[in-house]
Amino acid sequence: MTGAILRKRPACPLILGDREAIQRQSRAVTQHFPTRQLRFFLTAPSPCPYLPGREERKVFAHLPMLDGANVNDTLAQGGFRRSQNIAYRPACENCAACVSARLPVGDYVFSKSERRVLARNDHLTRHVVEAEATREQFDLLRSYLATRHRGGGMADMTWPDYVAMVEDTAVRTHMVEYRMASPDGGPGLLVACALVDLLADGLSLVYSFFDQEFARNSPGSFVIFDHVLEARRLRLPYLYLGYWVRGSEKMDYKARFSPLEILQPDGWRLMSARDRMADNA
Repeated sequence: MTGAILRKRPACPLILGDREAIQRQSRAVTQHFPTRQLRFFLTAPSPCPYLPGREERKVFAHLPMLDGANVNDTLAQGGFRRSQNIAYRPACENCAACVSARLPVGDYVFSKSERRVLARNDHLTRHVVEAEATREQFDLLRSYLATRHRGGGMADMTWPDYVAMVEDTAVRTHMVEYRMASPDGGPGLLVACALVDLLADGLSLVYSFFDQEFARNSPGSFVIFDHVLEARRLRLPYLYLGYWVRGSEKMDYKARFSPLEILQPDGWRLMSARDRMADNA
């Protein structure tokens, strides 16, 4: 796959992979930040979007504008995810099915089938762009949601909602666009997008979506594998995938990736065969 960087405005050097700069900015707060900056809240119970018949609750905090990137680094290591300027994680009373998952990219070895996915998408060009919403991205997202997640929580997303999802943040984030090569030198057809956070210890896939016309090429998996390669290039140890939810049609697929680290009460550890086969508690 060929790569390119498009700049809608002068690009932040951290987007381009200055790992040392990330670590210098994060070192002082990776393990600690003043708790007075954060207030944590608990949502009311609501129907679980992943497991029918269950309810979910989340604990969340608003990321501070002045130190949001460093706080996001720390919370991500503790299993939090980001949505706009909010960091959240599950806090369900009677369920622990949602488990934070990340790939240790240095140890990841692509299987034959995964190498085939990379090969099937080798014709795409990769463009890193600023986190600025475009109508082209939004049209692709709307088509993706209508065919892939009809009736889901994002199905009614509007243009202002999408702008907020992409742009309302104080962290190090960017979009990656995957396009068909254009014979006339233009931008080419937009096939897939990923909103990605740059953390002190890795990349975090916030959300990705793709053109269903190319579903046979497994573009969703391709985006993950491509970011494994990108994290290696940046010399970052992890790719954060969000939550693995055993038994969920939408989220159980993450257990296919190996090696995979999961967050347990005693810290991050490699997922075992027993983890993959165990029944939901």
